[in-house]
Amino acid sequence: MKRFRMLVSLVTALSFLIAPTAFAQEKKQREKFGADKRREIVQKEMRSLKPSTEKVRWKMVMPWSKGLLFYDMAQHFADSVFLASGGRLEIKVFSAGELVGAMESFDAVSKGSADIGHDWPGYWMGKNDNFNSFASVPFGLDAEGYNIWLYERGGLEQMQELYGRYNLVAFPAGNGGQEMGFFSNKKATKMSDFKGMRVRTPGWYMDIMNQLGASVTPLPGGEIYLALERGVIDAAEFSTPAINYPMGFDEITKYVLTPGVHQPSVQCAIFINKQSYDKLPADLKWIIDIAAKETQLWSTAWQENLNIEAIKLFKQKVEFVRMDDAAMTEFAKKTKEYLDQVKAKNPDAKKTLDSQEQFKRDFADWREIRGGITPWPIEDFIKGKRTQ
Repeated sequence: MKRFRMLVSLVTALSFLIAPTAFAQEKKQREKFGADKRREIVQKEMRSLKPSTEKVRWKMVMPWSKGLLFYDMAQHFADSVFLASGGRLEIKVFSAGELVGAMESFDAVSKGSADIGHDWPGYWMGKNDNFNSFASVPFGLDAEGYNIWLYERGGLEQMQELYGRYNLVAFPAGNGGQEMGFFSNKKATKMSDFKGMRVRTPGWYMDIMNQLGASVTPLPGGEIYLALERGVIDAAEFSTPAINYPMGFDEITKYVLTPGVHQPSVQCAIFINKQSYDKLPADLKWIIDIAAKETQLWSTAWQENLNIEAIKLFKQKVEFVRMDDAAMTEFAKKTKEYLDQVKAKNPDAKKTLDSQEQFKRDFADWREIRGGITPWPIEDFIKGKRTQ
């Protein structure tokens, strides 16, 4: 019996010694969930990367006038590059028309007449419909979604492959957040209200609105005010609250039809002539990469903060009207039908849109589980306000 008790005591003691080790092994296996993929690249770069001494001067072109905040995004990127490089890479920014016409900037950089450009990729849908996917998709990705998809789900690689066909190297460089809906002189909440309405919008939403019975024209931004004032069009959308405010649309319209389902966010990019990019030393290439990401981060925070005051000013002049749920559902159905048609015609668009939609499906569980705590003022939350 004594021997049996000693055996039991020994087994018990050993179990206390072994159990923490086994637990530690299991804990070690689950200690970290994921890793920074760039770290491995940096470890290799550390062996050879050195600061360069040569000075490089580039010219940047764009579709933006100096009066648009998109211009400031481009200038911010150029400033960040200058600061990070200690002035070794200086990018001189030219607004639309100063060096080349607004819609000539893509070809100018592609051919080497300029070194770098800034854009909203949807402007180049005439070259390939898939450029829209990297700009704004109706009922598509918001700013958070674009960031995750671009940087972690292969979106950047798809963007660079598409631009690469035109002798360009591209990086995301500015997201202005969600855009406003239509400034309108006609109140519209139901789907039937949009039939026969004369509206201004570009991109895929132009085709979708036409299929819904509206009459659509993609007027340049500078022509919208006069067209609304003279009654040539009934409604128009352009951009975010802060970008729209200087346009003065609230002076000549009565309503804003919300939400802006056509552009849950407005994604911009820089595109660089491949030969100009290839000539750069490695450290300056890294500075471009990091400055583009910094611009992407800053632009959203900057724009959304500006929108606070812009919306207050708009509310003094116009009434914000929300589409009813039935109209929103019909818009979504028509959007899906249209995008399915686009994908059937364009394999590039199919690949990119399917990738974005798969991300939305994969993210859906976490989106739903984390929902219900939209950061409204706490007084409103206490009164029952929950979703955005």
